[in-house]
Order: sequence, then structure tokens, then C-alpha cells
Amino acid sequence: MPAPISPAEPFSTAQLEQLWRRWTRRWWLITLGLWLTVGSASLWGLRHTFEQLSAYFTWAAIRYGLGFNRPAAMGLGLCLGMTVALLIRESRHLIWGLSGRDRAQLSQALQRQHRRP
Repeated sequence: MPAPISPAEPFSTAQLEQLWRRWTRRWWLITLGLWLTVGSASLWGLRHTFEQLSAYFTWAAIRYGLGFNRPAAMGLGLCLGMTVALLIRESRHLIWGLSGRDRAQLSQALQRQHRRP
């Protein structure tokens, strides 16, 4: 059990990066779970649209296929949205590092972890 850390004592960058990696891994697992459940059900619901697109690919066919299969379109949008958001967040982290807001959130989370018995 690590020794309690006072609120004035800053956390090391290595600790913050380790927590960041754990959070990111968890979000990727959630996204993978979404793709395996909601995404596969959505793609299955759009199978007739894909058959039509293989014969006659038009943008109108895509629009009507998604428009008339709302639940499948929303599920696919959720999966794509989560994936794109994670990719953007990871790219931002790789290019610029942790922002001040991210550092503050991670520090608060580490403080809560160390306060827990």
C-alpha cells in the first residue's frame, strides 16, 4: 500500500502517464465492446443496404439505406463517433502531450486513489 500523498505534493509525470495509459486502454476496450455488440448488430441490420450498394453504388442509396434503418444508423454512428473521438484524443496526446486540464483530472484521480483505504 503506497504512503498517503499530501495534496501539495505533485505527482510525477510517469505516474500521470501510467494512469493515462490505463484510462486509454479502458476506453479502447469499451469501444471494442461497442463494435462487437452494437456495431455488429448495426452492420447486420444494414445487410440489405450493402447488397443493394454492391449492385448499384450511389450516394442516394447510402442516404436512403441509413435513413430507413434509423437504429442501425444510430448504432453505427455511435461506434464510429467513439472510435474517431479516441483517435483524435490519442493524436492530440501524442503531438502535444498532456494538457493542463488532463493533468488536473489525472492528479485528482491519483489523489482519490491514494486517499482510499
